[in-house]
Amino acid sequence: MNAPRAGVNGADVDRMTERLFLGSRVQRSAFWVLLVLAAVIAGAGVVADSVATVIGAMIVAPLMTPILGTALAVVLADRRRVVESALLVIGGAVVVVAIGYALGMLVPAQIVADTNSQVAGRVAPKLIDLVSALATGVVGAFALVRSDVSDTLPGVAIAISLVPPLSVVGLTLESGAPGQAAGALLLFATNVTAIIATGTAVLIGYRVRAVAVAAGRPVGRLRARTVVVVGLLVLVVAVPLAIGSYQVFRDHAIVVTAQPVAERWAASHSWDVVGVTVQEGVLQVAAAGPPPNADGESLRRALDEAGLADVPAHLSLVVGGTRELPATEPG
Repeated sequence: MNAPRAGVNGADVDRMTERLFLGSRVQRSAFWVLLVLAAVIAGAGVVADSVATVIGAMIVAPLMTPILGTALAVVLADRRRVVESALLVIGGAVVVVAIGYALGMLVPAQIVADTNSQVAGRVAPKLIDLVSALATGVVGAFALVRSDVSDTLPGVAIAISLVPPLSVVGLTLESGAPGQAAGALLLFATNVTAIIATGTAVLIGYRVRAVAVAAGRPVGRLRARTVVVVGLLVLVVAVPLAIGSYQVFRDHAIVVTAQPVAERWAASHSWDVVGVTVQEGVLQVAAAGPPPNADGESLRRALDEAGLADVPAHLSLVVGGTRELPATEPG
């Protein structure tokens, strides 16, 4: 039987299965050691709010292996390896979250989005994150199929965020912010789903399954519903991402409308606007100025007239002034 024309051959299939299916004790032990180290590095990087440290954790983290392994097992219709790879992903995720939670217990301050940029960047995923994850998944699968471009894999590890969101889940749970933890978990689920979906598509496109059959490798029956389920998983995560994207757009529109209104109101009272933001659907206006207190009711009326009558608002006033504190002359 002639092998089908494809970009891979039987040796490539063996290489991919050997690399992605962690069958030996040595491979599994290396996976868990690297994962624990990556979790510690990522957790420490998030706590320290260090971009460089978090990137280091991305490079070390081995979670991409069982995720792409799940995609390859789906293409080969190998149910046992689908389950094994998926369990590795789930078990690894639980371990990283647990390590993040433990690190949070060692830190006196709360690690939340309001005070940490690494957390803030991972608790409100949007549709653009799904688009990025899909593209990154294509690159990862392409680098897997094409051994001549495997040098791009460190870049793929940096581009896709797997361990840091899980560290954020553990840290924010320990800090008493379950909503932020859910957002970080959604980001992780988005990345995993995108990698599996695009990995499956790329491997099918490269006819990996047909090559495996031609080379006499064990291949199960790939049902159409399996591919449909993979596609549906992408749609499932896309829904909350779309909602989040809409919320971000709406919050931005509210701030753009409210900012000049608040500034005019503050100027009329000889006050200054310190900040205008939206948090959990509530417009937050902070202002500072000399006594007496500025009239909050007039701000509410101004916001209503600007078309923000349906937006609840919270006004924070800082009353005070400035005074000089000259240095004390040495006696």
